[in-house]
Amino acid sequence: MRKGFIAVVALLLFGLIVPTALAANVHFIKCPTSTDNGTNLTTSSKLAGLGNGDVKITVSATGRAEKITCTNKGGNQAPGQNKPRVATVGQTTIPSNQVKNGSVTFSVTTVGPGLLDGKTAGCPNSNWTGRIDDVSFSSATVKVEQGGSVVLNKTFSP
Repeated sequence: MRKGFIAVVALLLFGLIVPTALAANVHFIKCPTSTDNGTNLTTSSKLAGLGNGDVKITVSATGRAEKITCTNKGGNQAPGQNKPRVATVGQTTIPSNQVKNGSVTFSVTTVGPGLLDGKTAGCPNSNWTGRIDDVSFSSATVKVEQGGSVVLNKTFSP
């Protein structure tokens, strides 16, 4: 009787451990695609190898401001002269009931950059404010979290 009890406990533990191990191989079904929307980036793909639970996806993108418009307090505009580095982030959480057979499709758009001070933007003086009108994105990172752990973290060129 004792051997039977030990066998049942072993099977239960095996049943709890195996699904977790199978979910440890999260990967892209298709290479992520990105669309440059001017000042933000939309990244889409399909993931497989997920376990049960909500999926949090964060996309971080970096690049250079290619076009800046400077505006003074009177509303006059002039082009900015600098091309500062830009970093943007977007995030979504996909509920566990949308994960089908360990797979889910996602699309995340980063938030556009905010206003710049006149010096950073290369405006005529510090009384001006710079607005980024276009960013040339050079890299994007997709971070996937499930169950409080990072299960995938990949950087690519958009």
